[in-house]
Amino acid sequence: MSSVSVAAFYRFAPIADPEGLRARLYEICRDFSAKGILLVASEGINGTIATNARRMADLLETIREATGFHDLRPRLSEDEVMPFLRLKVRLKKEIVTLGRAEADPLKYVGTYVPPSEWNALISDPNTIVVDTRNDYEFRLGTFDHARDPATPTFRDFPDYVEKNLAAHKDRPIAMFCTGGIRCEKATSYLVAEGFKNVYHLEGGILNYLETIPEEESLWRGGCFVFDRRVALGHGLKPLPMRLCYGCLAPLDEADFSSPDYEEGVSCPHCAPLLTKDKRASLRERHRQTLLAQKQGRTHLGPFREDENSE
Repeated sequence: MSSVSVAAFYRFAPIADPEGLRARLYEICRDFSAKGILLVASEGINGTIATNARRMADLLETIREATGFHDLRPRLSEDEVMPFLRLKVRLKKEIVTLGRAEADPLKYVGTYVPPSEWNALISDPNTIVVDTRNDYEFRLGTFDHARDPATPTFRDFPDYVEKNLAAHKDRPIAMFCTGGIRCEKATSYLVAEGFKNVYHLEGGILNYLETIPEEESLWRGGCFVFDRRVALGHGLKPLPMRLCYGCLAPLDEADFSSPDYEEGVSCPHCAPLLTKDKRASLRERHRQTLLAQKQGRTHLGPFREDENSE
């Protein structure tokens, strides 16, 4: 059995004292030797944390007591090694940043669709299926029939809606994301903009991959996660995928065989954009990372635990 348990969760709920809760959550996670990312805002909490599998149940129960979210049900997965380098508990304006005040999941959201009903919804030819995640996540995997908004960040999603969906306010629109938080806020935005039939996958892709047997699945590829595992497949099992440590894009086997791929430096997605000085800097950083590994030291190196995580 794997020795590390990973819990991903979020909750939209009014937080009266975000700074006080941030400090308390940091203490709790530190006491349980947990690492990962937690974001706290007046609209709720969001994050992914990992600790020894034997301690995770007690850690989550302590978090439930501290937040008052007694029905909090994290999405759990396992790994052989700790997927995070450190613990970060941050105070934010939003627990997932869209930048549009009219998007308020505390007031209104779309209709939740459980994984058992998702296939039928997205297979309906009248349904517009939208992947609310970022462009590099879409490249790794998505659902059949899904549209790619080609957004570098979630903040760009409203522009996509205005340019591509505004003429379809009466059609069913089904949206999904990794763990549910981005599509929940996205549906809130669409409802505020007057869309009539807005749906989102309950629990996100992770819930679907955990619930639906692979032989019945309409998911193709890997689900990007914001930690060192990079991507998960059916049953929430880590997939053999890695990141480019130059630009942090997820890579597949074809990328590794490209002449533009240089370990720790570049890949086909970023190589044409690198200046001579930038390439030299990346090579030096990679050399330092390898040296630290050889000496048994932890080097933060190129990896960025993204704060837009779910």
